[in-house]
Amino acid sequence: MIIKVLGPGCRSCVTLERVTREAVEALGINATVEKVEDYQSIASYGLMRTPALVIDERVIFAGRVPSPKQVRKIITAANAGLTDTP
Repeated sequence: MIIKVLGPGCRSCVTLERVTREAVEALGINATVEKVEDYQSIASYGLMRTPALVIDERVIFAGRVPSPKQVRKIITAANAGLTDTP
C-alpha cells in the first residue's frame, strides 16, 4: 500500500502526515507513507484544497484533517480492500 499526504507544508499538512504515519505504525500494516509537496504533482490529482490523503493513487479526502481514529479507520478499510472509505 502506498499512502501519499499531499500538501505544501502548512500546519494541517504536517499534522495529517504525522497522524497518518502514527496510524500505519499503530496498525502494523505494510505501507509506504510519502509526503508530496510539489504543486504540479498535487494538481495532477485534480485537487484545489490541501491537505489530502491518497491511498494507492485514489484520493480519499482533501481539505481537512480527520481525527487519528478516522485516519486509522480509513487506512484499515483501504488495507482490507474496501472501496467505500469515508
